[in-house]
Amino acid sequence: MLKRTIGAVVLTALVGTAASAQDAQAAQPERAPDTLQSRVLACAACHGAQGQGTDNDYFPRLAGKPAGYLYNQLVAFRDGRRQYPPMNYLLAYLPDAYLHRIAAYFASQHPPYPPAVTAAIPASLLARGEQIVKSGDPSKQIPACAACHGAALTGMEPAIPGLLGLHAEYISAQLGAWRYGTRKSYAPDCMHEVASRLTNDDITAVAAWLAASPGPANPAFAPAGSLKMPLRCGSEPQ
Repeated sequence: MLKRTIGAVVLTALVGTAASAQDAQAAQPERAPDTLQSRVLACAACHGAQGQGTDNDYFPRLAGKPAGYLYNQLVAFRDGRRQYPPMNYLLAYLPDAYLHRIAAYFASQHPPYPPAVTAAIPASLLARGEQIVKSGDPSKQIPACAACHGAALTGMEPAIPGLLGLHAEYISAQLGAWRYGTRKSYAPDCMHEVASRLTNDDITAVAAWLAASPGPANPAFAPAGSLKMPLRCGSEPQ
């Protein structure tokens, strides 16, 4: 009888221990995989899971831009040269090495480009935008966008971005920010020089024409040093 009683007590204890272990295991939250892809999901709400951009006019496409350009922008937000509180807060304490990894991740992504959108503006203004993008305006010392961003407008390694797949409102806002100095780059700030020579109509025209242009068939960047740049740019190593 004593042996049976002890056996029952032990069996009850074992069953209780197993149940407690199962309960503890069930109580533990499921952990997401610790990969860079999982970590950059913090960026997805605004920029899309692959950095393809969203319907919001002011959240740009990150995917497929040169890693050097993306890194420079992450540092600019972290260090306050670009001002947007959610980005400033998100990046405030991230070290350079981690920012390099984030930049390399989005540079390696190539989701489809969004459909081009033609703005309801006069054809003459769209033509003006095409002129500035492709040929510039020598009379105003405005270089062509293609001179630095490449004939396909996909950018040049290591730090000149592509210009396609962006909303017209975003492009217009950035050109305005460069013109007025609220967006800054490393000196000499070539984009400030260029934007300062553009009129309001020029900015509208360039932004509209770029937004109306379809994504490139080949999204590859121009190789570093393959374009003879018309201006010195502090963000682009010589």
